[in-house]
Amino acid sequence: MPESCCQHHGASLPPDVDHLFNNNRAWAAKMVEKDPEFFTRLKKTHAPEFLWIGCSDARVPANELIGLAPGEVFVHRNIANQVLAADMNCQSVVEYAVEVLKVKHIVVMGHYDCGGVTAAIHGGAPDMVDHWVRPIRKLFFRHRDEMAGLDRKAQINRLAEMNVVEQVKNLAHLPSVRRAWEKEQFLMIHGWVYGVNDGLIKDLGVSVECVATAEALFHEG
Repeated sequence: MPESCCQHHGASLPPDVDHLFNNNRAWAAKMVEKDPEFFTRLKKTHAPEFLWIGCSDARVPANELIGLAPGEVFVHRNIANQVLAADMNCQSVVEYAVEVLKVKHIVVMGHYDCGGVTAAIHGGAPDMVDHWVRPIRKLFFRHRDEMAGLDRKAQINRLAEMNVVEQVKNLAHLPSVRRAWEKEQFLMIHGWVYGVNDGLIKDLGVSVECVATAEALFHEG
């Protein structure tokens, strides 16, 4: 009979995983060297001003891109940075960030050369991923006249921008966000996109700070 994988329980970690612990120890030592009170301070407070909703793509790290330290950004990531009504994970993150942490800014961070956006246009993704990106595919078909005049790369990057705008609209209609605005709690939503080729962030000019601006953005199409 084949040897059961259960017999390997407790085996040593392979080198390509084990070195992560060495990296962690080096990072922790470096942080303490720079600031002896860093972890003491970090464990006492969790009051980030930013919620980042980004793509799961490994090339798009949250804190590093905007130069903020651990503890300063509350993060949610999924394939193609979507905010969907049926996604209880994302919904609960937003509600906690807005109602408990009282974040001041929610950033939807898309990125160019996005695999999820590519799959929405050209297919070829595994079944669950293909289902997940279906709203982006619908967005593509809504704008097919504009997309028809673009080459493949330009289509992907333009749809990545459109998807960010769509998620800003979705956020602006969530009950937790509307309640915050009704109570005059300061809260802004921003739509940005990151260039994996140059490391720079582009503001798409769709910041929303109240119900009125949310409705205006919604009616822009």
